Amino acid sequence: MKDYITIEGEAQAEFVERKSRFIGYCRHVETETEALAFVEQLKKQNWDATHNVFAYSLREGQLKRCSDDGEPQGTAGVPVLDVLQKSGVVDVCMVVTRYFGGILLGAGGLVRAYSHGASIALEAAKKLHMTPCTRLSLDMDYGWYGKVSYILPQYNILVEESSFTDRVSMTLLIKSSRKEKFQADLVELTNGCVVPKEIIEEYADMQ
Repeated sequence: MKDYITIEGEAQAEFVERKSRFIGYCRHVETETEALAFVEQLKKQNWDATHNVFAYSLREGQLKRCSDDGEPQGTAGVPVLDVLQKSGVVDVCMVVTRYFGGILLGAGGLVRAYSHGASIALEAAKKLHMTPCTRLSLDMDYGWYGKVSYILPQYNILVEESSFTDRVSMTLLIKSSRKEKFQADLVELTNGCVVPKEIIEEYADMQ
C-alpha cells in the first residue's frame, strides 16, 4: 500500500475568458462508473452549455480518460487531464464547462483556458493525503490508562473510541509505518499487560 493524494467531496470555480464562461468542477470518485455518472450529471445540469469537457484519473487499474466534447482535438480534454496528472491527485473526476461567448480563442487559447478552469477547481478542493493506516484495539485495567494515554501523541495516534466499564477499551488509528514500534513500546511499557490487537489496515488522511 502506497500513499496517494485525492480530494474530499467536490469543488468548483469559474472565470471568463474573452466573453466565454468556463466553470471547473471536480469530485472525488473511486470507480469509472462514479466518474461517468458525475459527467452525466453535469451535462444535464449544464444542458445549454457549448461544451462539457472532462477527464478523470483513478487508482483502480491506473485508469485515465479524457474527452474534448466537440472542441478541436487535444485542446480541451488533454489539458484537463494534464492538470490532474501534474498535481499528483487520483480518484478525481474533472469537468470544465464552457459557455461560448462569440469570440474564438484559437488552439493555444483553448489549451490555456481549459487548463486554468481545471486548475482553479482543483485549488478550491480540499486535498487529502491518504496513507496506509492500521486500526488497533486496546483492552486494559484502569491502572494502565494514564501511561498508555501519555505515549499516544508520540506516535500521532488518533483515538477513535474509548469505553470505560469495568475495564478500559480503546480503538486507535495509527500510520502503518509506526505500528510495529508502537506495539513493541507499549508491550514493554506495560510489562506485556496491554497488547494491541489489529482490526484492519486501510487508507486514512493522517499527516
